[in-house]
Amino acid sequence: MKAVAIEQRVVSSADHLLTAEQVNANLSYLRMKRSIDIIGSLIGLMILSPIFLLIAILIKIEDPKGPIFFKQVRVGKDETEFQMYKFRSMVSDAEERLKDLLTLNEVSGAMFKMKEDPRITRIGKFIRKTSIDELPQLWNVLKGDMSLVGPRPPLLREVVEYSSYDRQRLLIIPGCTGLWQVSGRSNLNFDQMVKLDLKYIEDRTFWFDLKIIFKTVLMIIGSKDAY
Repeated sequence: MKAVAIEQRVVSSADHLLTAEQVNANLSYLRMKRSIDIIGSLIGLMILSPIFLLIAILIKIEDPKGPIFFKQVRVGKDETEFQMYKFRSMVSDAEERLKDLLTLNEVSGAMFKMKEDPRITRIGKFIRKTSIDELPQLWNVLKGDMSLVGPRPPLLREVVEYSSYDRQRLLIIPGCTGLWQVSGRSNLNFDQMVKLDLKYIEDRTFWFDLKIIFKTVLMIIGSKDAY
């Protein structure tokens, strides 16, 4: 019922495609958004540094040979590729094992989700559940690859399957969190995610961003939708 209600609220038409000129028209908002990204990511990196150290130690204790951070090529604004950072929550050869799990994908569309993914480590389950694994993306925000709020950056293999309608979500800088995350996250399918992303792109304001950030914090505290 929740997914149906969301679908009814989101108004996006495949006949009407957004343009770069439309989404970049509000320069004052974009400058303010970038300023907040820089200040927010710097403060976040400083305050959360003890958590970074603790998670790094726990990851190494469970799997001493694997890296602490997981780097992955993602697609950002205007289909520009960049390296996105996360705490490693899976076994070291997770990417190699993926091809054997694609038939078990639990969401439709151009993305992969599996609730009981056998590649996830014990510490990985915890940091995914609490979204702690995403915290290194504050470095991506500081660099300008990402924003605090925006559509999640997709994988290259996902973008290959995108329609012209789906590619609209690549018109703006991707974010650490977004309207999709606070509206159902893993309980929503790909088409619903795209519609929510486009709704955000069309309606985004300074106050809308703050509202999404606030809701994200509440979800991290008590979310049951992350996996």
